[in-house]
Amino acid sequence: MAGLELLPDVPLFPLRTVLFPGGQLALRIFEPRYLDMVRECTRQDSGFGVCLILQGREAGAPAVPAAVGTIARITDFHTGDDGLLAIVVEGGARFRAVRTRARSDGLLRGSVILWPPDPPQQIPVEFALLQSIAERLVETMAPHFRHAPRSMYDDAAWVGCRLAELLPLDVEEQQRMLELTDPLQRLAELRDVLPRFQKS
Repeated sequence: MAGLELLPDVPLFPLRTVLFPGGQLALRIFEPRYLDMVRECTRQDSGFGVCLILQGREAGAPAVPAAVGTIARITDFHTGDDGLLAIVVEGGARFRAVRTRARSDGLLRGSVILWPPDPPQQIPVEFALLQSIAERLVETMAPHFRHAPRSMYDDAAWVGCRLAELLPLDVEEQQRMLELTDPLQRLAELRDVLPRFQKS
């Protein structure tokens, strides 16, 4: 795996959700360890890793995270009506954590290897239905993508990520979609699960 970038010390935020490259996630921050993490990332203009929780909970004792996650960069933050810090993050590169450790305050940190982005790949005609479904889902569920260039709907990786985050998949299924490295395989598996969501 020569040429892959190693980040030796990245804060990790285990969640019961999966963040995809290019995706958006709104979070409310209240635990001191994560408030400190947000301050650190803002000060250093750096990101943190979002990983699916395999065991444990989002609050309290450190949870066991999935090894593959996504670097999140803070794009907006404000104080909510409840007085809590609210942030919006955008998904960047995927990574695999090769080592994790918990600090005394419970914040997980890891050494992570960044994955290269999926190369741009034209969607084959047999997946044209998925392009249409992605457009409908974005229109109704993801207004922040409404101004995406039309060319994005021709890119297998982008459409696959949008479908994986917007279709009502289990988080374990979403994690599998995140870990796939072939955009066309991701589209094929998403096509195969579509019948579950069709109204009878």
